[in-house]
Amino acid sequence: MPMATILGSFADLLAGFRGCFTTPTFTTFTALCGGLLAQPGLGTVTGMLAGARLAGRWHHARAHRFFSHARWRVDHVGLALADLIVTHLLDADSPILLAVDDSLFHRASRRLPLAAFHHDPTAPAGRKVGWGHCWVVAGILVQLPFVGHRHICLPVLARLWHPADPDRTKLVLAYQLIRLLAARYPQRTIHVVADGAYAGHSPLGLPQRVSLTRRLRRDAALYALPEARRPGQPGRPRRKGQRLPSLAVLADTSTSWQPATVRRYGKLASVQLAARCCLWYGVHRARPVQVVLVRESGRSNGFDLALVSTDHTASPAELVCRYAARWAIEVSFLEAKQLVGVGQARNRHRLAIARTVPFGLCCYSLLIVWYARNGHATADVAARRAAAPWYRHKRTPSTLDMLAAFRRAMLTEYQHTSAGRPTDPKLTDALLTWEVTAA
Repeated sequence: MPMATILGSFADLLAGFRGCFTTPTFTTFTALCGGLLAQPGLGTVTGMLAGARLAGRWHHARAHRFFSHARWRVDHVGLALADLIVTHLLDADSPILLAVDDSLFHRASRRLPLAAFHHDPTAPAGRKVGWGHCWVVAGILVQLPFVGHRHICLPVLARLWHPADPDRTKLVLAYQLIRLLAARYPQRTIHVVADGAYAGHSPLGLPQRVSLTRRLRRDAALYALPEARRPGQPGRPRRKGQRLPSLAVLADTSTSWQPATVRRYGKLASVQLAARCCLWYGVHRARPVQVVLVRESGRSNGFDLALVSTDHTASPAELVCRYAARWAIEVSFLEAKQLVGVGQARNRHRLAIARTVPFGLCCYSLLIVWYARNGHATADVAARRAAAPWYRHKRTPSTLDMLAAFRRAMLTEYQHTSAGRPTDPKLTDALLTWEVTAA
């Protein structure tokens, strides 16, 4: 155990990252990971140091240098985290479900390097613009037995996007992250889900074993599959068939609507589905895609949602459920920002800016992996229901419960490693106040 104030079970998880750092840097990494999750205040760099009970024992410059000057790469840490997730939370040889999206992490300074104005869907009505850093994130979707049927997204890789760089668009960055994970697991099938912002053509390309399921634009130009070439017919074979009507016309004229029951956002719903195999030539060129139109039961015309996927082995209902699991990455962004404090660090060095948010997302994923291996979901839910009996619908632990369990375990570790001295009263009072407020 590299430090006396780090949980032994948490240190065992972090041992898999030892190859990403030098020995002194790995000690700092271990301390800051535990400190970020243990601190009840702001998730700044000095806040991580205080959460690890190292304020006054280490100079604060050591924590800042970890992000600004130490020799380590964000992608190496993310791939090591992916190995941890695939090894402990996924079945052997099962497909890897990957979600890709972007999120804005707000900053205040107008002279901050790499910051810019970005679209902000969380801004108040009438002003959907925010200042800060926009990150393209890839996360692995997992289903844990103690959280029911819903998916949990564990972010593993992230790239900073700036609108002034035309060669590194969000789509290009997303494809880079997917290709990194595909190269890491050459024998695994990977299913990627994304929203309509990532429905475009990228020259990078992806392996055939990687499927993409995304929301389809309403004005997408679809084509029928090309007809087979007749023997002796001169000329080059056709790469696409005739242009298909718009999605609205296809929905009204289709006779293949079938009722289906799908699980969306943790609930079962009855919908109508219509599927068609065609070409989206502007994006996937000659690779056939499966288009799925979704409309709610009781509706007789039009459609509510259009999906496009390069996976032809999955049924339309499976594709709808797969796309619905994408929402877990939005939940992860919210929880990482509000519960863990990701994005609250005030770094100004360029390299530190490019490292701090991926580091925080890594800590968020490590928290859930730790709880999946060492948490007691039944006891935590019972304790929460006893403390807040008005939450009668609570059946599974939330991320807030997981974070509280981790901090209680850290307090116990502090008591056991204090050489008989009582736990720091300031830290204990802060945690108790945080738990009462959360309840």
